[in-house]
Amino acid sequence: MPRISQFFGITIAMFYRDHAPPHFHAYYQDAEALIDIRTFALLEGRLPPRQLGLAVEWAAKRQAELLRNWDRARSNQPLDAVLPLE
Repeated sequence: MPRISQFFGITIAMFYRDHAPPHFHAYYQDAEALIDIRTFALLEGRLPPRQLGLAVEWAAKRQAELLRNWDRARSNQPLDAVLPLE
């Protein structure tokens, strides 16, 4: 699991050769969610409401970086770290 960011107990990861649409995985304790990078929609899974809101807020601020990492992952290139939510 290539971790690209971590903040407020939430770990953000992307996987190489993952399925479309462009998305990231957010983990908090024993919960996992897949979140669409373009629409910020919850694709699968669940997170507590507060953590889901924080993950979406972070993604909205870092959308361009996330899309670049998605393209890098699809090309099997190393992923860049993305600054955490402050």
